[in-house]
Amino acid sequence: MKIWNDEEVKSLFALVAEQKAAGGALRVAFSLHGKKYRRQPNSVRNYYYKEVENLKADNKRCQKLGVEIEKHAKNHFVPFSQEQEGKLMRDIDGLVKGGVSVRTACQKLSGGDLTLMTRLQNKYQNLKKKNRSDDIIVFKQRQKMLSENDINSLFMGLVKLIKKTAIDEFMEKTRLEKESSAFLLKKAFVDLSRKDKQISELKEEFSNLKKENLQLHIKLDSLTENKTELLKNHLGKKRSEKLSEKLK
Repeated sequence: MKIWNDEEVKSLFALVAEQKAAGGALRVAFSLHGKKYRRQPNSVRNYYYKEVENLKADNKRCQKLGVEIEKHAKNHFVPFSQEQEGKLMRDIDGLVKGGVSVRTACQKLSGGDLTLMTRLQNKYQNLKKKNRSDDIIVFKQRQKMLSENDINSLFMGLVKLIKKTAIDEFMEKTRLEKESSAFLLKKAFVDLSRKDKQISELKEEFSNLKKENLQLHIKLDSLTENKTELLKNHLGKKRSEKLSEKLK
């Protein structure tokens, strides 16, 4: 591996340490460093991880560069169990109902550990997304015959939820990641475009739901009319039989 000059290596490790302390994504540090030194982000990333391994075995060079190598150790987390996921959701939801933000709730639960706080927050957001998807699936399975007003109300509620979630996610990410204004603006447009696509898909699904609901009503009306006609014919036949017997 070709060794970079000391100043560039110190700059890279300082930038990565700053991102880690802020709970930001390392890809941002690699991108910023690449722009400054005219290198590809992937090349910066590859060099960084190789240099970390080298510095672990070279304490003298580590001291020369002023790198605190323990700040660059990889985090190995044990996956959450179902019980832990449930407890995390209950704890954070309880704190949020008490008037604090999700970020503040995670900070409190982590005891001030920024890395753990970020992990708890990401896990909570992922569980929220999964639960919303499950709710939509259950709704589609259970819907039978709904009025048009019911369908419209449910649709508008989901639209508001998607938009609110998009805004909340964007605000949380801007507080956690120190990214350039141009990058944040581009990211916001991408997120909103994705949400608009979800809304468009929901519109199509609800349109199909209205059609299915109308067809069910038509079938029910037709079935009711058929039963009424059969009942009339049956009663008419009985009356005719009784009249015939009297005439005999």
